[in-house]
Amino acid sequence: MTAEAVAFWVLATIAVVGALGVVSAPKAVYSAIFLATTMISLAALYVAQGALFLGVVQVVVYTGAVMMLFLFVVMLIGVDSVESLVETIRGQRIAAAVAGLGFGVLLIAGLGTVSATGWTPAVGPDPAYNVEDLATLLFTRYLWAFELTGVLLIIASLGAMVLAHRERLGRRKTQRELSQERFRGHGHPTTLPSSGVYARHNAVDIPALLPDGSPADISVSDVLAPRGFEHRGVDESR
Repeated sequence: MTAEAVAFWVLATIAVVGALGVVSAPKAVYSAIFLATTMISLAALYVAQGALFLGVVQVVVYTGAVMMLFLFVVMLIGVDSVESLVETIRGQRIAAAVAGLGFGVLLIAGLGTVSATGWTPAVGPDPAYNVEDLATLLFTRYLWAFELTGVLLIIASLGAMVLAHRERLGRRKTQRELSQERFRGHGHPTTLPSSGVYARHNAVDIPALLPDGSPADISVSDVLAPRGFEHRGVDESR
């Protein structure tokens, strides 16, 4: 079996497994990771076939866009979980070892077939579709468009980080710890009374009634209370 065949079977297997993971992953974050794996495998296949520019574009454009998608999903939706040393995905270490071994075999096979003379240039390339001419146009005539696109991507990533940033100096408390603190602080173990007087009103600006008939001020939002809504409708309900 030649090195090209080994590279094809290894990369094709990784690409197919990644594509299946995209549609079968339970979370959007996992789907984005699988999709990035598939894109990188396709880029490696392009490079193995001699299409270096196409492989680089595949990584820069498609994989870069997938990573931006991954960034937005993590920061805007959030992936919060309790820190644990237990393996959350079964078999991930074995899969990582197999993938690393496959890439190692691919790298060794690729290094063994590298020619000492370097790349063989194409015969009579068309200047209109040459990579050098394309790069010249990209960084001369369309330089501002290229730079503005990069600035927009940077602004989007910074905006996502600012929106999702939360000041946290210590470890995040678990639900059990929050419940214990609520009981120890003599707070409200149960839910707070809902706004509105049952059977007659259900408006959010009408406070609930305590057992003695007096209004419960804590049942009205702090935004509506300064506006004088906390006692409206109580007399009507009595």
